[in-house]
Amino acid sequence: MNYHSNLESKELDALFGAVLKLQNVEECYRFFADICSANEIKAIAQRLAVAKFLDDGLTYQEIVQKLGASTATISRVNRSLHFGANGYHIVLRRLQNRDEE
Repeated sequence: MNYHSNLESKELDALFGAVLKLQNVEECYRFFADICSANEIKAIAQRLAVAKFLDDGLTYQEIVQKLGASTATISRVNRSLHFGANGYHIVLRRLQNRDEE
């Protein structure tokens, strides 16, 4: 692994390894329902949606109207898009490529 996170730990390695073992959306629903609260899952999903909308060029106000996300959440995601670890960009490009197939 070339990227080194300040959060890196054996426990996180095990968690991410477990996520990579999931084989379909149903398994993801089952696993995340067991390890996260409904609100945590919804918050993570909302952040990904915010990232997609920001990547598509929508304004903060448009995103607030579409998702009901707070401007603080939008700002946090925007900061990650510009100064983060590039994780959103990796996922957004792969999702975009899948949609084009």
